[in-house]
Amino acid sequence: MALRSDWSQELCPVRRSLDVLGDPWVLLIVRDVLHGRGRFDELRDNLGISEAVLSRRLRAMLDAGLLTKVDYADGARIRQGYAATEAAADLLPILQQLALWAEKYTELPDGGGHMALIHETCGNETVRGEVCSACGRALLPEDMSWDKPWKDTRERLLPAGSLE
Repeated sequence: MALRSDWSQELCPVRRSLDVLGDPWVLLIVRDVLHGRGRFDELRDNLGISEAVLSRRLRAMLDAGLLTKVDYADGARIRQGYAATEAAADLLPILQQLALWAEKYTELPDGGGHMALIHETCGNETVRGEVCSACGRALLPEDMSWDKPWKDTRERLLPAGSLE
């Protein structure tokens, strides 16, 4: 993690949250794990992060209770990947609000396109991060898809504890 003060014992909840979430890699890893990319090589390749940095971040996220290890079959071998805990799944509204903020306030690079947050329960795009702007229901990871036109894909999110 970045060199800075330890804010874990601060009374201010914003400082305590930044003690865990203040490194940008943390939110990107949570995003990928919620999208079903919980295997080490998938995370490394999708994020473009070095193995050493990824290993340190994953270890810190396990210690912080954001991730849990889960077994998966790789041919005849059993390996371990990473799944979101409830604490990580509770970050979904923040991730979605960050995406909505960027859609509104940052310039879209060439080759991009509008990323739509789709509430699969009602089938509509939402323009809010926590509650569907169309039907008013809470947005849970397992009920959400992110439509990414630059990848020509709609990626369904996973509930806490799921690898695939």
